[in-house]
Amino acid sequence: MKHMLLMAVGIVALAACNKSPTVNAKNATPEEVAKKVQASGLDQSMVEPGLWRSKVTIEKFDMPGMPPEMASRMKTMMAQNQGHDFETCLTPEDVKKPKEDFFAGKNNECRYEHFTMGDGKIDALMHCGKEAGASTMRMAGTYSPDSYQMQMATEAETGDEAGHALQMQMRVEAQRVGECSAKQG
Repeated sequence: MKHMLLMAVGIVALAACNKSPTVNAKNATPEEVAKKVQASGLDQSMVEPGLWRSKVTIEKFDMPGMPPEMASRMKTMMAQNQGHDFETCLTPEDVKKPKEDFFAGKNNECRYEHFTMGDGKIDALMHCGKEAGASTMRMAGTYSPDSYQMQMATEAETGDEAGHALQMQMRVEAQRVGECSAKQG
C-alpha cells in the first residue's frame, strides 16, 4: 500500500497547474512515459514543494480464498489505519526531478495501456507481470499545485489454483499545508 501511495504522490508531483501541457501515452513502458513527461515540459513546472498532509481511505479490500483468521487480522489492521492523516515533506529536488522508477516501482514488467495527464486531470491503466502474480492498476484523479485527489484500484492474481484475485480500491486526498521544517527537509 505504501508503494501505491508513493506512486500516486510521485505522479501528482509531475503536474503543476491546470494550464500545463498534456501527456498522452498508449502501450508504453514506464520509462517511455517518463520521457514523454520530460519532453512535455511538465518536469519544469512542478507542484509546490513543502509539507503535504495526505489521507488514504481503503474503500474495498477483497482476497477470496484467504484463511478467515488472516482476513480478520488484515481487516482489523486496515480499520486501525483507515482515514488517518499523515504528512510528507516534498523537497524542491523531489518535485524538480522525481525518480524514474516511481512510475512502476522496481517492476520492469509493467506497461501502461494508457497514461493521460493534463488540464488538472490524470487517468492511467497499467498492467504488470504475466501469468501468476500479474496485476492491473487503474488511477484517476485531479490535481493542482497545492492539492490532489486520486482514486486507485488494483487487482492482482494470487496464483492459486482457483484463480483468485486480490482486489483493492482506495482514495488518496492530499493538500499542501505549509513549509517543511528543517528536520523534515
